Amino acid sequence: MKAEEVKKIAMIGAGDMGHGIAASCLMGGYTVVLRDIEQKFVDKGVAGIIKSLEKFKEKGKITPDAFAHALVRLIPMVDLREAVKDADFVIEAVPEKLELKKSVFAEIDQYAPKHAILASNTSNISITDIASATQRPDKVIGYHFFNPAILMKLVEVIKGRGTSDEAVQVGYDIAKKIKKVPVIVKKDSPGFIYNRVNEPTLVLLSKILEAGHPSPEEFDAAFKPLMAMAPFELVDYVGIDVAAHGLEYFAQVLSPDYKPSEAMMSYLKINHLGKKTGRGFYDWSAGRPSIDLAKATKEYDINQLIALQVNEATKLLEEGVADDPKEIDLAMANGGGSPFGPFALAQGIGYPELLFKLGEIYKKFPLDIFKPTNTLKEGKIKL
Repeated sequence: MKAEEVKKIAMIGAGDMGHGIAASCLMGGYTVVLRDIEQKFVDKGVAGIIKSLEKFKEKGKITPDAFAHALVRLIPMVDLREAVKDADFVIEAVPEKLELKKSVFAEIDQYAPKHAILASNTSNISITDIASATQRPDKVIGYHFFNPAILMKLVEVIKGRGTSDEAVQVGYDIAKKIKKVPVIVKKDSPGFIYNRVNEPTLVLLSKILEAGHPSPEEFDAAFKPLMAMAPFELVDYVGIDVAAHGLEYFAQVLSPDYKPSEAMMSYLKINHLGKKTGRGFYDWSAGRPSIDLAKATKEYDINQLIALQVNEATKLLEEGVADDPKEIDLAMANGGGSPFGPFALAQGIGYPELLFKLGEIYKKFPLDIFKPTNTLKEGKIKL
């Protein structure tokens, strides 16, 4: 199958990610079925789509005609069999639990046409594992959008162990058609590209909490002038529980070094999860926290964080998850707020400096995941 043969997309899951992806597909000209397990969830998803598209219309990004036609192509539904029975491309966005995803995929596989490609919007879970629940592993891909999906550009198109090149290409081409920036992840690996490259920074934050210094505010104050959200502030915004569960998953599938510290887990025990509960590392009860820049630590600097990213990015090259540093940079620049990827930054800073900065972190926290790779030591990667 080719991407131009895809006319109807079924979106399974109408939550924040689901309705954001559905809105993007509607704007790309597709007929979209939006399905969830209860009518109230479907209705909420439809309301989210209308709100997003209205904002685009108000800003002149889509015409009133395009707005009206997009809504005509939206089909809300609760019945899963009906939702996927004539879909060409199915995207799943249910909660990040392997067994749940497998059960959903087994059902979709049963009801969807044989030619249909099944895509999972998972941020971490193995595509090969999800595909094992189906009779069509060659047609199962990872399709990782970023939040908010209507605005964020990056889509990681992930190849499972049994996925065909054709299925990956269709996913890639559809992402292009809906005006996203797709990057192909060539090997099914924990965290794919974006989350994998960022995960060692989370380990560092976890270890800083365990050490007891600097405080989250002192640490963040050093980075706040350089980024929209400083590291601890960002974890609070996303959810400390989300960060901790991600680390637990990496500890199981990649290295025990990722295990979140007791100091980090203590926030979960008292339900201080960040913005969503009103308190985490910061107090969010009165809105976004104020970070006192005068408290900035001198223990850590931006080049240490870049060194962690570059080192992890070289592992992706060594493992064959990606084979082009430009693709990794493209993913990193479009998945977050930085205009540059790690390798572009490395060109400016220099590999000897990054090697030194990584060594500073390793002296404080001698974990294997903080050891430099041979690729980093050689420092020969060119863009």
